[in-house]
Amino acid sequence: MKKPFIVVKPFFLSLFFIVISSIISPVLASDEAGHESEPFNASEVILHHVLDDHQWHLADGLVIPLPVIIYSDENGLEVFSSSNFYDEHHNIIEYNGYKLEHGHIYLADSGKAVFDVSITKNVAMLFINAAVLFFVFFTVAKGFSTNRGKAPKGVQSFFEPIILFVRDEIVKPNIGHHYERFLPYMLTLFFFILFGNLLGLLPGAANLTGNIAVTMTLAIITFLITNFSGNKAYWGHIFWTPGVPLPLRIVILPVEIIGMFTKPFSLMIRLFVAITAGHIVLLSLISLAFIFGSIWVGFASSMIVLFINLIELLVAGIQAYVFTMFTSMYIGMATADHGHDH
Repeated sequence: MKKPFIVVKPFFLSLFFIVISSIISPVLASDEAGHESEPFNASEVILHHVLDDHQWHLADGLVIPLPVIIYSDENGLEVFSSSNFYDEHHNIIEYNGYKLEHGHIYLADSGKAVFDVSITKNVAMLFINAAVLFFVFFTVAKGFSTNRGKAPKGVQSFFEPIILFVRDEIVKPNIGHHYERFLPYMLTLFFFILFGNLLGLLPGAANLTGNIAVTMTLAIITFLITNFSGNKAYWGHIFWTPGVPLPLRIVILPVEIIGMFTKPFSLMIRLFVAITAGHIVLLSLISLAFIFGSIWVGFASSMIVLFINLIELLVAGIQAYVFTMFTSMYIGMATADHGHDH
């Protein structure tokens, strides 16, 4: 009977904090001298959340500086803290011949871009997501070995049904009898996206799975696995479609080749758009309390945010399911027997 309370409690906390924020927002709108400060910029706040950054801004006055790792022909390899780009008033300044503009680092004199492999907010979130994956599934594996032949307990009892669902309802039906070869990747893909989606809903978290670079990387991995695993029948259907007149094959060939690239492209865009749009909607509704400075607007937006949060939890699972399902389908089509007998 405690589980429903555990699920609902975060939403009531969100409701509480948003209502409180709507009460204090008129106070924060004025400085100590009683003069009106700059109006609340909702678009700046929203874009700051959904885009990557060289520091992790959790709240006003609570900023985590991240390592900057850059290389240029002029200065070579340099490593320093991103806090050097900001003064005590959090204004962006030049440091050691470098300047930071719109999330990118340039040489201050020439304006030339540098080779940037810094630990940005999304990279840090990527490490956190990976750490959670390792912790959870090493715990599940340990529980499986300890409780072999017995009923699962603890973390294992929660995740084992999900693992079986991915195996029996997503991977096995779409790939076929040789599914075990691809099962580790499918499970990693599913839980990486799921955990990234859920962690991204936490206050102050980074928009990991709503980053186009992350979704593009996942799509490219799927593309490579699909095509490197493709059998003779798969490539034969692309370059020499059987049962089709020769003149029509000239038309089908470019369509098939384009289709090879549109499949991973659709995976990339679908996940990126769904997660980013959800974050933008939530932040837009929360921003209404600060824009209007009214407790009633804050309360109304809080109720809507509560409902949207529930939808976002559902979307987090659906997007992990959809990405894994389509990946399984693409690999299944590339490795299946393309004979015409059923």
